[in-house]
Amino acid sequence: MLHNVVNLQKVMMHDMSTDSLSRAVERFGQALEGSGMPRMPARVFAYVLAEDSDRYTAAQLADGLQVSPAAISGAVRYLVDTGLLIRERAPGRRGDIFRVLDGDIWATITTARKPMIDNFIAAVDDAIALVGAETPGGRRLVETADFLRFTRADLEDLPRRWASYRDEMRTQQVGARSANAPG
Repeated sequence: MLHNVVNLQKVMMHDMSTDSLSRAVERFGQALEGSGMPRMPARVFAYVLAEDSDRYTAAQLADGLQVSPAAISGAVRYLVDTGLLIRERAPGRRGDIFRVLDGDIWATITTARKPMIDNFIAAVDDAIALVGAETPGGRRLVETADFLRFTRADLEDLPRRWASYRDEMRTQQVGARSANAPG
């Protein structure tokens, strides 16, 4: 009888954690989708960030998200092409393994956007040359170019500032846990 109760508790805990993971994936996936990422890649990316494993087969992703392998195929292709997932071949295995970037994924993703911003700056500079900087539209374009240059310069220092901020936050969190520990 006790064995059955323990097994039931394990099943219930698994169901609660699976339900919590599903809700977290849906919530974060919707936020990513709202920012322009297609729906299935957004769900896959949210899943690999929130789920505890660090490497996944396409079948594991399909099972975890309860979708078809075909849906996963297109999603991982998009995520690999955009640099959000890495595709690896495991020795002795036929299928691909997918994982997020090692280390600081968000700083890497953000700083990888520098070439895109550089392209925007070049395009806006060309537009300014065509319409002139002293027209109403030209002034808006100058403002846009100034903002993009500011953003681009800020990206150069972002990894250092982020590492400093992250280290400070972790130190504060450790201090808070120590202060709240029974003793």
